[in-house]
Amino acid sequence: MEAFRVFRVTAVAEAFSWTGLLVGMYLKHVSHTTDAGVWLFGRVHGAMFVAYLVATLWVARAERWSLWRTGFALAASIPPLTTLIFERWVSKRRPAVEPAAATA
Repeated sequence: MEAFRVFRVTAVAEAFSWTGLLVGMYLKHVSHTTDAGVWLFGRVHGAMFVAYLVATLWVARAERWSLWRTGFALAASIPPLTTLIFERWVSKRRPAVEPAAATA
């Protein structure tokens, strides 16, 4: 699987897991209804966070990102939903991939 594709999937998954964790924290600390959301999404988000970091380092190496871009990508994993913003930003600045030549 292509490194950038894995990066995109993990960026979106990390953002969704952040959202689930935020909802879980609301249910636990504000409405005091249940802590199941924090229990579940805390684990899911932890796994997605680590997966995003690994995918970021993989794509940074594969596409020869600068240290600045790599640093911003890693830092985007900390604030909620920022991985989506960074993924959109880097997708627009990525060089176009030429389609493979058709074989006859």
